[in-house]
Amino acid sequence: MTAIFNNWDIVAKGWYLVTASKDIPKESVKSFDICGQRIVIFRGQDGKVRALDAYCPHMGTDLGIGSVDGDQVRCFFHHWAFDGEGDCQDIPCQDHIPAGAALQAYATEEKYGFIWVYPNTVAPTAVAEFDELKGHELAVVADSPLTRKCHHHICMINGIDVQHLQTVHHLPVNLELSLQQAGEQIDFTLSGEFLNTNWRERLGRTILGPRYAYSMRYAHGCLGLLTMMKEVRWIPQLYMLYAYRPACSDGAKETFIQPIYVTKKRPGLLGWVMTHLLLWLTRLSYYALRGEDGMIYDNIRFSTERLLPVDAPIARYVKYVNGLVPSSWSRRPLPKTSSTDRDDWPVPSLLSKEQKLVSSPTQNKNAELPPEYS
Repeated sequence: MTAIFNNWDIVAKGWYLVTASKDIPKESVKSFDICGQRIVIFRGQDGKVRALDAYCPHMGTDLGIGSVDGDQVRCFFHHWAFDGEGDCQDIPCQDHIPAGAALQAYATEEKYGFIWVYPNTVAPTAVAEFDELKGHELAVVADSPLTRKCHHHICMINGIDVQHLQTVHHLPVNLELSLQQAGEQIDFTLSGEFLNTNWRERLGRTILGPRYAYSMRYAHGCLGLLTMMKEVRWIPQLYMLYAYRPACSDGAKETFIQPIYVTKKRPGLLGWVMTHLLLWLTRLSYYALRGEDGMIYDNIRFSTERLLPVDAPIARYVKYVNGLVPSSWSRRPLPKTSSTDRDDWPVPSLLSKEQKLVSSPTQNKNAELPPEYS
């Protein structure tokens, strides 16, 4: 097996966010650096978005400085024209198209107001969705993107690190874990009861009810879909996406993160008010936590050497990432498996019916590791 988790040299196959759809109007072209690759995005006369390797196979000019001609992109230098499949269709100085006059094409999709690209000609799945929102017209608000000084696989652990909910964010909830994996998508659901030992906890129970749950859906190790306010009263569920991609330049290794707030559009004036109120609450929930999380992920040298039983979701996530498929965008031959990257890497056994996964480390201090993890 290959070491994919926390490996800057390996780019797994998946949907990577490029830019907002509005940034590429009809009959326009622009190039982007995505996961270490120079990709040209253009929208043809038919309104369809297409993606190719950016450098013309003739003399290597970036097609992003060229122009769109019908549904093709034409190089600025010698005017070679390429269709959405990457095949050269016209060379002004001659009729014959030589062998090799082609570029790698990539699958694209427009969703949540953004253009996404998949590092292969055909994508086996679409960009991930929230089950509860499928088939509904969506209201989408994109926040300002940000960067973190660690690999995006590490950033993505934040949503399932149960301990830090109390140690960092002081959230008074005991949570049990359930998970389900289907292909390159894995769902973590954490649910439990609000504690009832002080006024803050009792206030939470009074407003939201005795139980709380949230879920994280991870797709391809580069997209996280967070659903909050599950199993509570008064407040509908809140939905948020995190789109991740590695951003390496001038030797610096960082992660680009695009937060996106999503909810179902509701009809009428009251529906408009409710829609925007839910988007505002989603943003408020995100900003209440992101500063503290940023302190961690801008100052971390991640290790899996001393995981505890309460860290079972993290161990399971690492195993999931190492099972993903490397893409052609990976920068060097895949490394040999190390002791912390193998497919049979043990996952702490926390999912028995008798044992709760709780967010308080003090309540787990006497927990024993399973034999295979000792």
